[in-house]
Amino acid sequence: MKKMLSLAAMLAVISYASPASAELKIGGDASVRVRSEFNDYEINSTHLYDSEDLKYQYRIRLKASADLGDGYFFKALVQNEDYAGSWATVSDNNTETYGLDVSNFYFGRMMEDSHYQIGRLPLNSFNNPIFDLALYPTSPVDVPVATYNFDRVFGLNYGTKVGNGDLNATLVVLDNNSNTAGDKGLFNDGYVLHVDYKTTLGNVTIEPQALIALTDLSGKDFSNISPNTFGANAIIPAGDAKIGLSAFYTICDDTNPDTNLHVDYNGYLLRLKAESGPVMAWIDYNRTNLNAPMDETYDNLFVWAQYNVKVHESALGTFSVTPTIRYRASGEDSSGVTFDNSQLRAELYATVTF
Repeated sequence: MKKMLSLAAMLAVISYASPASAELKIGGDASVRVRSEFNDYEINSTHLYDSEDLKYQYRIRLKASADLGDGYFFKALVQNEDYAGSWATVSDNNTETYGLDVSNFYFGRMMEDSHYQIGRLPLNSFNNPIFDLALYPTSPVDVPVATYNFDRVFGLNYGTKVGNGDLNATLVVLDNNSNTAGDKGLFNDGYVLHVDYKTTLGNVTIEPQALIALTDLSGKDFSNISPNTFGANAIIPAGDAKIGLSAFYTICDDTNPDTNLHVDYNGYLLRLKAESGPVMAWIDYNRTNLNAPMDETYDNLFVWAQYNVKVHESALGTFSVTPTIRYRASGEDSSGVTFDNSQLRAELYATVTF
């Protein structure tokens, strides 16, 4: 708590610095939520056990931005990174601690037809699941990158107008690996190139993109391999609503040079999303086939549905309440043995933005 208050005080002091300094604007959000969770586990369609839990959780995020003039800018996000998604759960006797860290920061310049930025960049992976499939190929549903990777990467981004759309390319550094053998030298680290092009066809917005491994990477399931992922998002207006479509495919056929382990898999993720006023819902389906080092198939179905109620809204901020349902059904077939688990979460969020 002392760390959080000290950081907030420091940001406040900076924001009221002398006129010769750039004006630092501070905003953010704070939320509490109640989560009821129900889990069920089966093997070969035989029930093993189930569990349930009720959690009280909270999160605070501070956002800072500065306009340096001539298009130059700075932005940062301060949040807790000790808990998944920055959500702390109230523990026995309220003994949990909640500190704040600089989660992402980036600076650059916005120009008339182009821009560049560098630092810990936000991904918006909540609405763009390409990183979920690339980094979590066997379990890419339920927004794992936003939850466990805090929705940011370190990288260098450049964007420019091309035709009727915007082309963006981001060089991403995913990991830092030392190499005692020295055969790869400085390129032993994990580098990825993310390329996307956002344009409109009529009233439909489309965004084809690719995530290309430039060197070997280490992800959730395997290390020192080079997967590639590509696909597109599309947004279709439908009266007062809009329909979102996403389709992504990942593929890897590579050998870990350190262990000589051959990894061969391919998988896809499909998303159908609808938004209308305060209502938002989407459904994901993923299927990933692992051919080596073993023969396994993973299936994941996920549903998110929420209704946002604005209790108060003004130029100074908002207060809203959002009941949410999240349901996941996951299956794994390994050499004829099936493992199934499902999870239902009923959540109620109360959030202020400022």
